[in-house]
Amino acid sequence: MPGPQVVSVEGDASLPARVDVVVIGGGIVGASAALELAERGVSVALCEKGGIGEEQSSRNWGWVRISQRDPREVPLMAEAIRIWQGLDARTGRDTGYRQCGIVFGSADDADEAFNARWPEILGAYQMKSRMVDRIELNGLYPGMRHDFKSALYTSADGRAEPQKAAPAIAEAARDKGAAILTRCAVRGLETSAGVISGVVTERGPIACSAVVLAGGAWSSLFSRNAGIDLPQLKVMNTVIRTKPIEGGPEQTFYSKDFAFRKRQDGGYTIASGYDNIVDIVPDSFRYAWKFLPALKNDWRSLRFRLSGRFFEEMKMPRRWRLDEQSPFERCRVLDPKPSEKWTNHALATLKAAYPAFAEAEIAQRWAGYIDVTPDAVPVISAVEDIPGFHIATGFSGHGFGIGPGAGRLMADLVTNRTPCVDPAAFRLERFFDGSKIELLSTV
Repeated sequence: MPGPQVVSVEGDASLPARVDVVVIGGGIVGASAALELAERGVSVALCEKGGIGEEQSSRNWGWVRISQRDPREVPLMAEAIRIWQGLDARTGRDTGYRQCGIVFGSADDADEAFNARWPEILGAYQMKSRMVDRIELNGLYPGMRHDFKSALYTSADGRAEPQKAAPAIAEAARDKGAAILTRCAVRGLETSAGVISGVVTERGPIACSAVVLAGGAWSSLFSRNAGIDLPQLKVMNTVIRTKPIEGGPEQTFYSKDFAFRKRQDGGYTIASGYDNIVDIVPDSFRYAWKFLPALKNDWRSLRFRLSGRFFEEMKMPRRWRLDEQSPFERCRVLDPKPSEKWTNHALATLKAAYPAFAEAEIAQRWAGYIDVTPDAVPVISAVEDIPGFHIATGFSGHGFGIGPGAGRLMADLVTNRTPCVDPAAFRLERFFDGSKIELLSTV
């Protein structure tokens, strides 16, 4: 099933013998960490098993939002927005970023009460956000038929192009001296006296003193082979890309029935705002207890299924030697089959509600796997058991927008700089030190 067309990044032909830091994973978080490190004069190699940005970093909705995030993420997202605002000039490339605003409809009293919290929360970060009534909502989306009581309109929110952003950042990192290695899976870590001393890739070893794992949905598997328990599961979401639509709205919109955002080419990315598929796999049972609070909180939006993915992962090796082929070389790109059912429903509902989309034509449909943690908050953390090893993963569907900020925070941790935000909420140990798993409440 062909995924989105990502701006191609040609990998370097030669493998460096030694760098200061190896970054594993060429999505937006890994690329951002590599750029931050390279700009600080740190030698870095970015290793990607497939192509830059070919998994979830190019398959997401393209939202750059600070509204309706877990409060623990808000300071880092404020940092990310500041980075996005100068990212095109900094990289010398087009990421498609635009501060267009995002609107969340209030379907009932509970939604309205939840939405009404955000202007005050975001005001503390000088981010413009306000509630709008039905009349103003109708002005933002002329002709849309709806039953929304009100809506949250955050003009500080924006959008960018997922198929362009990670490649632009990776190329900018190369401009600053980073090695960009595609189709170069990292098989595992090497240590000396318990401390990181290098990695072994399918193309050979690279000596280093620090490693950043930004492997998205693959991070838990990689960590397990290194002896690190990382509770993480995958959730699948499907999107539609339409052909260009004349006179469509500029502001991005979310409701439980449909969500849309305008694309650079004049088309729209459309998805169900409430339907996510969860494949039952062996790790579903391994991490069931840790994910139980999330299941209780979000069960209405999750569609569980037993599919061939269970047997694929059951047959996947959990341990391997560094001199043998790893699972990452057997699957270069996660490219799941899209769900026509939920995206067709979202598009049909949108067409019925909003005449501007009545003639919308599907140009492409794709799906991607979202890396999820038990509390839907990422891990951006040093790993205490292996000095020099760091993990940035589990962005739980929020990773594209926050990616540049996450890269900056990770670079701060690796280089022992004062962190741009307090990293305590993102520590890996929270899942093992007795801390209560807390989830964003919408009521």
